[in-house]
Amino acid sequence: PILASAHENGCICLWSIQGNLLKELLPFSKYPSVPLTALCTDTSTKMLLAGSKDGHIMRWSIVSFLEDPQNSENQIKEELFWRAHSNEVVDLFHEEKKNVVVTASIDGSVRLWHATNGYYLGYFGQPRKFELSDISRLILPCDVNNFPTIIKEERKHMEKKKKFEYPLTLDRDK
Repeated sequence: PILASAHENGCICLWSIQGNLLKELLPFSKYPSVPLTALCTDTSTKMLLAGSKDGHIMRWSIVSFLEDPQNSENQIKEELFWRAHSNEVVDLFHEEKKNVVVTASIDGSVRLWHATNGYYLGYFGQPRKFELSDISRLILPCDVNNFPTIIKEERKHMEKKKKFEYPLTLDRDK
């Protein structure tokens, strides 16, 4: 068993049940790190989902890491990043049978997304029924204008780098 914790600096920490830190991750994005506000996994623990204070959802593949956390070859790979809400995500869960992610925001909206590609499927309270099988057209909610981003960069960017201390020096010429 592994415990995941989300932090104010945007970092996700993975812990053993003995309390040992196994891995620190930072989401890979073009945006600065923001506090993470929600975490969940699918029931088979193949993916880890995180929601942020600015309304983004990130998805990682964690299956190879969980098979052998001590093996450095088995990494966690961030696969998908999308804007789900214009405000803070307060909760999210993955419905594995339908392959959807349900997100809830501080503004009271609850939205449905396709888990594989981050496509918007609708919101709770809409007048039409959800069309879970039709993911051919890419639509967005009215308050979101960024399409989902599939992450193809190297895994090394997502691991938190070790902190280095740089002593302050006075340069009188500058």
